[in-house]
Amino acid sequence: MRRSPTRLQRKAGRLALRALIIGAVCGGIVVVACSQSSEPLSSQAPSSSASGVPSDGLGPRLGRDVTSQPGRGDRAPRAERLGIVAFGDSLTAGLGVPPEESYPAQLQRRLDEAGYHYRVVNAGVSGDTTAGGVRRVDWVLNSRPRIVILELGGNDGLRGIDPDQTRANLEQIIGRLQAGGVTVVLAGMKLPPNYGADYTARFEAIYPELARKHRLVLIPFFLEGVAATASLNQADGIHPTGPGYQIIVDHMIPVLQPLLSLAEKKGVRNPA
Repeated sequence: MRRSPTRLQRKAGRLALRALIIGAVCGGIVVVACSQSSEPLSSQAPSSSASGVPSDGLGPRLGRDVTSQPGRGDRAPRAERLGIVAFGDSLTAGLGVPPEESYPAQLQRRLDEAGYHYRVVNAGVSGDTTAGGVRRVDWVLNSRPRIVILELGGNDGLRGIDPDQTRANLEQIIGRLQAGGVTVVLAGMKLPPNYGADYTARFEAIYPELARKHRLVLIPFFLEGVAATASLNQADGIHPTGPGYQIIVDHMIPVLQPLLSLAEKKGVRNPA
């Protein structure tokens, strides 16, 4: 005759079963957690809420490493190559053209063809001002660039922001980049004449003045040979087409070459 379990035995059995279930569930959680944390942090997509990174819907255009190729890991190139960050607004982001036609992507191809071991990161954000650039400096420095091509200020001018404020913001960006050991290449901008002679003169003077003061390499006018040429610009008359960006890179290469050679002679490489 089978004896029914006592109340104490039933309670013990329930506790044992609960412990077994909890153990199984917790074990599953541990397995999942381990499988997630084993993925290197460097390969995870940055959060849109990360400090200093605007959430404007640009998605992968923000901080896009243009050395990356579909189906091909980029960890080895990151460890081997010096970094160039293209830091700017929509003219850098490549608004209106495929990513491969933006100037940072075209610059990457030209450097690869010439045998330079650099990776170019597109840190362009459409609509960005110099004030927005100030907020993004830490993010740019986190990529440990050797060279930063700074193209900002055009949106300030189009919005009629006081040139003194634009100058102050650019100066703050330059100072923080240089304090981080970065070589800054400053891209100058110009405004349409309808903004008035006084305003446009004050605005355009910002770039050569900062270049002299901080001993920067200066691209006098980022859109040289492209601005006001209909065939090289999109319908808005502001943003270049792919061929327009090609001309920008044509003008940029001679400016960058002495800096690239110097950096390579030093044999410096970005940490993995």
